[in-house]
Parts: sequence; structure tokens; C-alpha cells
Amino acid sequence: MNSRERTLLAGLAGGILGIALACTGFWLAGRARTPGALPPKDAGVLAEVLDRIQANYVDRTDNHELMSGAIRGMVGELDPHSAFMNVDEFRELRIATEGNYSGIGVEVTLESGAIIVISPIDGSPAAHAGIRAGDRIVAVDGKVIATAALADSVARIRGEPGTIVKLSIGRKSAAAPLEFAIERAMVSVHSVSYEMLEPGYGYLRISQFSETTGADTDQALGALQQLSAGRLRGIVLDLRNNPGGVLDAAVEVSDAFLERGIIVTAKGRAPQATFKMEAASGDLAHGARIAVLVNEGSASAAEIVASALHDNGRATLFGRKTFGKGSVQTVLPLDDGQALKLTTSRYFTPAGISIHERGIMPDIPLPDVAVPDGQQAPAAASDPDVRAAVAWLKDETALAAARTAPGGAGG
Repeated sequence: MNSRERTLLAGLAGGILGIALACTGFWLAGRARTPGALPPKDAGVLAEVLDRIQANYVDRTDNHELMSGAIRGMVGELDPHSAFMNVDEFRELRIATEGNYSGIGVEVTLESGAIIVISPIDGSPAAHAGIRAGDRIVAVDGKVIATAALADSVARIRGEPGTIVKLSIGRKSAAAPLEFAIERAMVSVHSVSYEMLEPGYGYLRISQFSETTGADTDQALGALQQLSAGRLRGIVLDLRNNPGGVLDAAVEVSDAFLERGIIVTAKGRAPQATFKMEAASGDLAHGARIAVLVNEGSASAAEIVASALHDNGRATLFGRKTFGKGSVQTVLPLDDGQALKLTTSRYFTPAGISIHERGIMPDIPLPDVAVPDGQQAPAAASDPDVRAAVAWLKDETALAAARTAPGGAGG
């Protein structure tokens, strides 16, 4: 990939309200082709519509705003993940992939005309307020969302730090919409955290995939090796409520645990939209067993990592079915500083499976233990999913030791 391209895998399936729009694919710094002229018939219809609006609409109109709206509508009709971004939105996307942006910090998608939360970002205003994966945004500042375009809804929710946005949230467990008043803030995403749960067993949390996540994961694995005095037996890799992020980071994280094997493939119409990424030798976990935690908020880049480790026989998946975003978006900058985000390909797991709108089923399902409204999720050491994963890791370690002991099954 040349220096004028950046790889993104904003696994984000729709948009981060704050805003990092979900994309999976290539960030192209230049225009791919010379623009072609509209067919005369289509150009004539567009010109006639603009003329009729200017002559007859009840209020004065601005041609630039009309054309911007026309482009948004055209791109938005393609699929929920394609979008037209103005200069400000494009700037915020670039900032967000670096791990910092302004907003409430929640990943959303458009589903059957409804704005659905994929997941809140760890430590964000949305997470602190109690927004959950699967919540449906019913209204913004008292205005009901019907079948609004995703980009328009995102624009209504994001804003300057320190300002308040009021959300009405539909939740399956609630009979009536829940009301939230959330103060927007600068969301600084520290995507990697780690700790030792008990001797020999570490915990690694990745909340999303930003530009630094790969390097931060390498450092975290090194720290866990030191904390365990080189006797790291198992790792719980927590990808729950991870909406995705930068593709390069997802590949780097997968590669950190693999000696070899395919990480992800993608197929599209354009040559650059078809690719295969493979692991280089060097397992930084040194063979320690891996239990990966996933749930309905694990999307795109998180699903790539989960499937790469699973399909290569490196990890066992625990939790609940993942979100199921298997399409690739390419961010195409325009000459005037705006940009298009287009779905350009679909990606496949190492086993050759498309998880789009299907998700990934875990090897070991775990019940969804809901956190009561107004309460924070438990710390890792007391989290029931984490405890179940650690128990499995310890059992597997004990079984392996028994098989290799003198007189054991493997002796």
C-alpha cells in the first residue's frame, strides 16, 4: 500500500456520535478517476428540479445547500454505511481515528429506519449515562426520529463540548422510553487496558481500534509477561462492546497472537478493494491460551480479530453472538475538502465465511447479565463473563498438564 493510502476499518457500522463514521477499508488521498458527465437526460431533470425549487419554494433557498442535500440523499440510498461528509464531518473522522473527538461517544447504525446503538465507548459520556448496546434512539431534544438518514441523526446529536443533548431511548427491558440528558465532551479513547487477574492469568481489554491500538497491545502483552514473570498461562481478551476502528490495528492485534495464517480477506469490484492479509511469525503471547469475550456490541474490526484468532485455532470465543458487520467502506476525499464514504467490498473470515448481518456465534455461550439502570459494569475481576473465561483457561491448563505428566494420557 503506497504512502498516499491509509487503511481504515472503521468497524463502526454506522457512525460514532461524536463523530467517527464506521468504515472498513482504504482511505484514498487522491481521486481515483476523472469525473464523468451526467447523462443529458439526468442532468436535465436535476436542472429542472433546481429551477422549480428556486422559483416556487415558499422560502428562499441556497443552491449549495440544495446540492449538498441531493448528494447526501443519493449516497444515503446506497446502504446504511455509505455517507457524504462535509468538511467538518471529514475533519472529525480523521481526528476520531487518532483516538480523540468531541461528542457523547456512542457507535450507532441504521436498522429498519431506526437508529440503533452498537455500543458506547468505554469511559465516554454515553457510557457514564448508562446507554447500552441495542438501545434505540427514539428522539433527540424532543424531536422524534422516524426514518431519518443516519448522517442527519448523527448531526443532531453531536455538538460542542459542555453542551447538553437530550435522548429518548427505547430499550427492550423498559415499557416506556427512557430519558437521558448527556453532556457532550471531548472523548479521549485509550483503547487498550490490562491487568493480572491472578497468577498466570491476564486480562486485556480493547475498547476500539485506533491508530495506536496495535502498538499499545504489543506493550500490554509485554507488561503481562513481565507481571507473570514469564509464566503467562492464559489471557482473557475482552472485545465486548467494541464497535471496530482502524483495519491496520485489527490486523496488528491479530498478528500479535498468531505465528502464521490468514487474518482477513476482502472482495470488491475495484482492484484495491480485493485483498488478503496474513500473519507474520512471532506470537507475543508465547502460546498462552486465549479466551475471547464477545457480545452483540462487538462489530467489524472486533469481529475480524475474533474470527482470525478462532479460525486459526488460537482462541476460544465466549459470550453472545456478535453484531455482524462484514462490509468494507472506503473514504474518498473530494477536491473541495469534503469526502465520500462508500461501501466498496465485503470481507471474509479465514474460513471464507461472510459474517455480514449474521454475526459470529461464540463457542461457549454465556448468559447476558444485565447491569441495573444507573449502575456501572463490574470490574474485570468480578465480571461474571471474565470469571467464566478464567475458569475455562485454568481447566484447560490443568488438563494439558495432566496429559503431559508422567503416566498421563500424553505420557
